[in-house]
Amino acid sequence: MIALNREIIEIAKELDVVFFRQRLKEHAVKIGMSVLNQTKLITASSELVRNMLKYAGGGQICIEVINEKMQIGIKVTFEDKGPGIPDIHKAMQDGFSTGKSLGLGLPGAKRLVNEFDIKSEIGKGTIVTIVRWKNGL
Repeated sequence: MIALNREIIEIAKELDVVFFRQRLKEHAVKIGMSVLNQTKLITASSELVRNMLKYAGGGQICIEVINEKMQIGIKVTFEDKGPGIPDIHKAMQDGFSTGKSLGLGLPGAKRLVNEFDIKSEIGKGTIVTIVRWKNGL
């Protein structure tokens, strides 16, 4: 996987989320991603960044335009130093929520992207990486 372009965005407040979404859309438009795939990428990313802000008080996001096996896409890595997720398997189930939400966050985000990876360590934080290919289904 080759990173063609890379941008780091710090998330500490709600306004940072708006800026992040705008930058993500700009990257997606620049590579010619369809409006449908842009919407899926931005929706999944919005859920993940809101979780980062709500549960960890913020963190850092890396947006990368990537090229792999003749495909171009966008890889987004969300990294926080929050409390971590005690049971990732349970958190990835529809309907599970530690907050007062519908519990569609992580599994919903996973369904909207082509690749999804999550790693979490109690007391150290969580890293979620997603990829949406330009022409991915």
